[in-house]
Amino acid sequence: MNESLMVNDSSVSPVAGEALSWMDFEAPERNGSLEFSTAPLDFSINPWDIMLCLSGTVIACENAIVVAIIFYTPTLRAPMFVLIGSLATADLLAGMGLILNFVFQYVISSETISLITVGFLVASFTASISSLLAITVDRYLSLYNALTYFSEKTVQYVHLMLLGTWGVSVFLGLLPVLGWNCLDEPASCSIVRPLTRSNVTLLATSFFVIFVLMLTLYFKICKIVCRHAHQIALQQHFFATSHYVATKKGVSTLAIILGTFGASWLPFAIYCLVGEREYPPVYTYATLLPATYNSMINPIIYAYRNTEIQRSIYMLLCGCFQANKAYRSRSPSEV
Repeated sequence: MNESLMVNDSSVSPVAGEALSWMDFEAPERNGSLEFSTAPLDFSINPWDIMLCLSGTVIACENAIVVAIIFYTPTLRAPMFVLIGSLATADLLAGMGLILNFVFQYVISSETISLITVGFLVASFTASISSLLAITVDRYLSLYNALTYFSEKTVQYVHLMLLGTWGVSVFLGLLPVLGWNCLDEPASCSIVRPLTRSNVTLLATSFFVIFVLMLTLYFKICKIVCRHAHQIALQQHFFATSHYVATKKGVSTLAIILGTFGASWLPFAIYCLVGEREYPPVYTYATLLPATYNSMINPIIYAYRNTEIQRSIYMLLCGCFQANKAYRSRSPSEV
C-alpha cells in the first residue's frame, strides 16, 4: 500500500512538500500535524507503491465485471451468487482503495485522509476475507443440509451472514478514524501506520481465526465429497476410476482455494504480529503485495469458473449464445 500506512523508509530522505508516508517514522513530530497540503510531483515515486496501484487497478477491473454481471443478470440471484457478489464488491472496493491511496499519497498530503484511506482499506479487505468465510459456510451447508438447502431458511442465513460480514468490517474500518490510531503516540505505531500495534494484532488474530474456521469447514467438505463419490462409484460399479477422479478433483480444488488464500495472507498476518515499526519498509511491502493478489485471484476461483457466470459473460461480450451448447449449472456445494 502506500507509504502513509506503513513503516519507516530510511533509504529515502524527506523532501519538501512530499506526501506523508504510512511508513514515515523518522520524523515523529509530523504525526501530530493535520495540515491539508497539495504537493507537486517533484519527487521520486516508490516502485512498491506503483506495484500496489497496478495491483489495485487489476483488482478493480476484474471484480467490477463480476459485480456488473451478477447485478444485471436476473437469473443470478441464488444465495451462492449473492455471496460471490459480496466478495466481488469487497475486492472491488479494496482495489479502488489502493488506487485512491496512491493518488492521495502523491497528490494530497494529509493525515486525515491517511486515516480515512487506511480505514477504507481495512474495511474492504476484512469484508473480502469474511466473504470467503461466508462462501465456505454456504458450501458446507449445501452439502450437509442438501435436502433443505434450497429453502427460505437458507436465504435468511445468507442475509445474516452478509449483515455480520459487512457490519464487522465497517466497524473495524472505523476504529482508526474514531481514534484508535498512533498519530498522537508515534511509539505505539505498528508496521502499518497509522494503526497501533494492538489494532494490527487484533486484525491479524481475526485472520487466523477465519483461516482455521475455513480449514476446518473445507476438511469436512472434503470428507463429505469423498463419501458421496464413494457411494456413487459403488452404485455405478466403477469404484476404482470414478471414485479416484471425483476425489482427486475435489481435493485439488480445495487445495487451490486454501493454498491461494493462505499463501496470500499468511506472510502479512504473521509479519503483523512479529514485525516492529523500526524494521525496513521493504518487509512490509514484500508481505503486503502478495496479500492483494488474493483479491486478484478470487474472481477467477469463485466467479469466472462458474458456468452460469461464464454464460453471462459470453452473452455480454459476444452478444450471442449458442442455445444448443449444454451448460450445467454448478451447485453451491461444487468445490
